[in-house]
Amino acid sequence: MVVDKRVALITGSSRGIGRAIALDLATTMRVVVNYRTNEREADSVVAQIEAAGGQAIAVQADVSVSAQVTDMFRLVNESFGSVDVLVNNAGITRDNLLLRIPEDDWDSVIDTNLKSAYLCSKIAVRTMLRRRWGRIINMSSVVGSIGNPGQVNYAASKSGMIGLTKSLAKEVAARNITVNAVTPGYIATDIVEGLPLRSQAQILSRIPVGRFGIVDDVAKLVGFLSSDNASYITGQTIGIDGGLGMA
Repeated sequence: MVVDKRVALITGSSRGIGRAIALDLATTMRVVVNYRTNEREADSVVAQIEAAGGQAIAVQADVSVSAQVTDMFRLVNESFGSVDVLVNNAGITRDNLLLRIPEDDWDSVIDTNLKSAYLCSKIAVRTMLRRRWGRIINMSSVVGSIGNPGQVNYAASKSGMIGLTKSLAKEVAARNITVNAVTPGYIATDIVEGLPLRSQAQILSRIPVGRFGIVDDVAKLVGFLSSDNASYITGQTIGIDGGLGMA
């Protein structure tokens, strides 16, 4: 077992923001790339990290399922040791107006986006408490703060992440464990770039800085919050949205 670097686990990191976070953290840490279905993309993240001289493994798990989360942490512990940095990034959308949301779509969004953070944090915190060091970064969304029509399930899950963050931060602060939430706005991923041009223009008109974010904007913030330099920042909700979420 290699023990020279801290270990970072990023859920849902085979693509998009999660992938960028994994690549950034891999410059200073050993990285666990979690995925649910996209094995090829996860393996490509690992290959890119290893080509740059880093260490990484890909671990398949549906992080909304308790038994799979337990198995994932067991495999990580066998390969790298205990998790020092946990980034709860896994998330899905099932957008619709409230009256048209099937119960299954409500449950799947809450389970994937919020329950997964509970399951992963519960295991990670145990060893963090013993080691008296840890970083948990929960990926929320500007939608969790300001709402968005057609996304009541998504907004509820992301708002819940903020409440989880603040409460857990108070529980573990005395053991040198920080817990923070990051709330991205519209980031140039496949989802945003797949929107009709008219919709993109309408969104841009609401963003004070006048552009979409890029995945590296988010990854650099997460990298800072994962470091020793952020030891006095905990329980915070940090927006990275070009000003969209300003009160």
